[in-house]
Amino acid sequence: MTEWCTVALVLVALMWAFERQVRVVQGQGEKAMVWSTITALRSALTIDLLTRHVRPAQQGPNEKNPFHLLQYMPGTFVGERAQREALSLTPGSWVYDPECECVGYRLLYPQWLEPAQAADTIWFRVQVVDGAVRVAPLTHYLWFGLPPN
Repeated sequence: MTEWCTVALVLVALMWAFERQVRVVQGQGEKAMVWSTITALRSALTIDLLTRHVRPAQQGPNEKNPFHLLQYMPGTFVGERAQREALSLTPGSWVYDPECECVGYRLLYPQWLEPAQAADTIWFRVQVVDGAVRVAPLTHYLWFGLPPN
């Protein structure tokens, strides 16, 4: 009987450790996806800015929403919404707030952020400063103990 109890305890401990590692990997995958999307937005904005400098005669309307500059829009982009509507977003959704010119993402796994964010949403301000594109977080936070890039 003691051996069976020991085996059961070892199995429970292994299942707990495995579940914890799965949650960590899911959170890290989400972080990689967010940074990949932010990098794509920065690149699209930079290309648009450079195109406007090189070909000023062929300029169309200035697109404020950086998602419209992407060749392939993320499947979870739900359109333009204000920050105050963040609670109504489905976790895993991207939005653009035209009022503050910000990009927002509602987290699937918010437990990895320190400190916890309002409505489990992280926001990035989209700016062009001195001819350089910036997509910077609105608030300071750590994700898996590291600041955003």
